[in-house]
Amino acid sequence: MNNASNENGMILLINMAGVALAYALLAISLWLSVDVPLSTKGYWGMGIVLLTISLINVVKYKFDQRISNDRINRIEEAKNEKILEDALREDL
Repeated sequence: MNNASNENGMILLINMAGVALAYALLAISLWLSVDVPLSTKGYWGMGIVLLTISLINVVKYKFDQRISNDRINRIEEAKNEKILEDALREDL
């Protein structure tokens, strides 16, 4: 279990570094582009931030749905085991 946690932590760290690098490169490109007005740069920046928030929410909701489905499956498996156990006791 601890090994899986370390792997997830490493993947999360790599993804966070990638996002930070993407933001840094975007900021540099917006800063260095002299042909684009400041208002357009701000509009692009807001769009990127809002897109990031939306993507985080999508991932969160997908993760919550997956956890919910896993919990339902575990409850159904426990119920089926209990039914089988009761049926085997009755046969004896």
